[in-house]
Amino acid sequence: MLDQFSDALKKLYEKLEAWFNDIVLALPNIVLAAIVLACSIFLARYLKRLACNALYRATGNKTVVGVLSNIVVGVFMILTLFIILNILNLSEAVTALLGTAGVIGLAVGLALQDPLINLFSGVLMSVKDYYQVGDLIETNGYFGRISKITLRSTVILQPDGQEVIIPNKEVLQNPLKNFSHNGKRRVDISCGVAYGDDLEQVKKIAINAIEECGLNIRESNPIELYFTEFGNSSVNFTLRFWKNITAQADYLKAQDMAIIALKKAFDKNGITIPFPITTLDFGVVGGLRIDEVYPPNTIKSPNGKTNGSMVKTPN
Repeated sequence: MLDQFSDALKKLYEKLEAWFNDIVLALPNIVLAAIVLACSIFLARYLKRLACNALYRATGNKTVVGVLSNIVVGVFMILTLFIILNILNLSEAVTALLGTAGVIGLAVGLALQDPLINLFSGVLMSVKDYYQVGDLIETNGYFGRISKITLRSTVILQPDGQEVIIPNKEVLQNPLKNFSHNGKRRVDISCGVAYGDDLEQVKKIAINAIEECGLNIRESNPIELYFTEFGNSSVNFTLRFWKNITAQADYLKAQDMAIIALKKAFDKNGITIPFPITTLDFGVVGGLRIDEVYPPNTIKSPNGKTNGSMVKTPN
């Protein structure tokens, strides 16, 4: 029994001695690995500041800058870890770590597919100049001003005060209409005038009314008026002009001022904006007159008696 215990202690001593010899032999590599780790930590801080400065030139979104700079630092530290493991002659550990990282990365990517797509969509939206906080947009059936762009979603403040939260993926992958990007907007006014009015005079009066109503219309874009159709009771036209507009309230105000100016000008010059009118013509070619369909003295009154005074034949 004592001999077995002595053999066990001897083997343990030999094992510890072998480990100590390996540590002594690997001491230069350990020192080098420690130096590389210390330098990497120092460089990571400098790299983060450098990445933040570069990203701030592309976007002012602090959240996006923070996330991307952390990703850059994380990738740098992972590469440093692989270098340190190679210095310590732990190539098998590097291979196992890469295999495990690949499996974990695949699993995480499948599980977080939508959040990751929204994340990268938010990064792209923050970097692009086509849409930014404060722009008036229409997308996915919603109209309003962008109040916030996060890494997951875009918040739109509608004109009625309601907020709509749309995933960044939906905003990026669907058509988006930006009313603020160009800094100008066209205002369209639809109206109609009576068939008896002089259309050339109507065009001249309408354009003069818009020019003189104080709308500060863009000089590079002239006022246009086009007659579009013969309506049921009027000749319809569309008047349009351009104005420097980025807010929906300014658009509605310009539309309001233009309609008031048109109505005043038409009233002053005797131009009629007709009500819807229905004309019954019983004497058309090929038709029958009303007195032929309903001869006199045959139409009954509501009390059931014949009332000849309800329809009279023409003289």
